[in-house]
Amino acid sequence: MSVSDMFIVLQGVLTADQDIREEIRKVVQALEQTAREILTLLQGVHQGAGFQDIPKKCQKAREHFGTVRTQMESLKTKFPADQYYRFHEHWRFVLQRLVFLAAFVVYLESETLVTREAVAEILGIEADRERGFHLDIEDYLSGVLTLASELARLAVNSVTAGDYSRPLRISTFINELDSGFRLLNLKNDSLRKRYDGLKYDVKKIEEVVYDLSIRGLNKEATVSAGGEE
Repeated sequence: MSVSDMFIVLQGVLTADQDIREEIRKVVQALEQTAREILTLLQGVHQGAGFQDIPKKCQKAREHFGTVRTQMESLKTKFPADQYYRFHEHWRFVLQRLVFLAAFVVYLESETLVTREAVAEILGIEADRERGFHLDIEDYLSGVLTLASELARLAVNSVTAGDYSRPLRISTFINELDSGFRLLNLKNDSLRKRYDGLKYDVKKIEEVVYDLSIRGLNKEATVSAGGEE
């Protein structure tokens, strides 16, 4: 084979690779748009009237996740099944965003941490690497860390809306989350930096709870919670 023939073959490989990346890019753009729509919907919970509409907003968000599952099915067809990590960078960010959104919906519904398996089911992908297009553990953890930041914001806005018990529950949840992350030996630099930000979320929520305590509103919140039970 001549040198020119070799480079013609190489160009064919490059062109095929570029075509795959372009097809992936189109689906990822659609996923990003759906993620923005879900985020816009859920941002409403930070407003005063939004607390009364949480169940409705979660229901609508789950309807949007139906679109996500359809788009994920399309994405799976755009590249060879055994080359997941070769193209992973193309969808890594939007997948982490979708993990956060799924985790936020589950928290708003039940005030629990969604499992990786449950997120994978919501997104219509696999939890196990061996089964194909899956939810990478680091992508799951990154999404959970974004949830922590969102809950820190929610704690502040809850007080503004007159909901004094929610920050106490968020504080308990975030402290449990922090304890969980402390059990991990994180080697990924990006994930490690994200985790370092968790301590600021913990501190922010602790300040909210402390402020409620100083103002005597934490007692009111405890009594209110006891009445609800």
